[in-house]
Amino acid sequence: MATSEAFLFLEDGTLIHGKSCGARGTSVGELVFNTSMSGYQEILTDPSYYGQIITMTFPHIGNYGTSPLDDESDKVWAKGLVVKDMCEKPRLRATLSLPSYLANNNTVAISGIDTRKLTRKLRSQGSLKAVITTESTNSKNLFKILEKEPPMLGRNLSFDVSCKKHYRIENKQAQWRIVAIDFGIKKSILKYLKERGCEIHVVPAWSTAEEILSLHPQALFLSNGPGDPAAVTTAIETIRNLVGTMPIFGICLGHQLLCLALGATTYKLKFGHRGANHPVLNPAKNSVEITTHNHGFAVNHPGASKSEGSHEVSIQNLNDHTLEGIYDPKNFLLSIQYHPESSPGPLDSLYLFDKFVEMMRGFHK
Repeated sequence: MATSEAFLFLEDGTLIHGKSCGARGTSVGELVFNTSMSGYQEILTDPSYYGQIITMTFPHIGNYGTSPLDDESDKVWAKGLVVKDMCEKPRLRATLSLPSYLANNNTVAISGIDTRKLTRKLRSQGSLKAVITTESTNSKNLFKILEKEPPMLGRNLSFDVSCKKHYRIENKQAQWRIVAIDFGIKKSILKYLKERGCEIHVVPAWSTAEEILSLHPQALFLSNGPGDPAAVTTAIETIRNLVGTMPIFGICLGHQLLCLALGATTYKLKFGHRGANHPVLNPAKNSVEITTHNHGFAVNHPGASKSEGSHEVSIQNLNDHTLEGIYDPKNFLLSIQYHPESSPGPLDSLYLFDKFVEMMRGFHK
């Protein structure tokens, strides 16, 4: 095999030839697609993509290279990257080209793929397990690799990406003391919380209610993260024990976990929502917001909490009518399926961080 060759092998037996544009080696994960036109570095470093190989539907990737300013965490969490055309000589403010960045982060990637055709396959068949390799084209060996990879359903991956111990983000102008449970939190989320006067105590995903209460928080934040929300049973119990004790704001996986703690159920989407152009209807504002998404599971509409009808707002996805968020002002609960911090994407929903502060003011008045 030539050193520049790479292959993408799918669980349905499809083998696609391409060019290596990252690290050498073999990587396996759930193959998903993202419709964003830019923001590939933020996507790759988002811990919510742990366990997944990302297909970018936009054909030209890597045009502006990479910069430390765009990292959403301290490493690439995605298992691999699939693109049509990879730019190897970027301009603008690039520190490294994307291929060099991928190689430095030991991330296998492949270019020369018809990613739109591949995306149509994923939309038709659903997300598939896949292997990117520069080492083998033997179908039997590749099938064996896929067989060892467990399905996403039932996997608790948040414990793998969470911080290992409690740490504090100081803020000399702090007005609020909050605890953020780290299921795979992004730097942009922490930045926007700090900008709104929060001193943030970040705790591991397996923290108990008692451990959180010992930090004397004025509110609780539930972060984004990877995997099946229903498998994060310890966190669901922790959240259930904290409902009513303080305002709670959840994003993405945090939204799903809060709803599960309130008695809802979740299910796996056929191919998930990943991109920066998803329209959601917010009845409270009587407006449509264009939002950033990254999730493969959703909350069932019925029984988003045990107290039917307690939500002032139930936000809805306009593409497939899935539940995008709940707001329960009586119990000071707010959760959304999408990402108000974007990174990448539009900032239509950034006001939700301000709403979280308003909830704290209302609770502690």
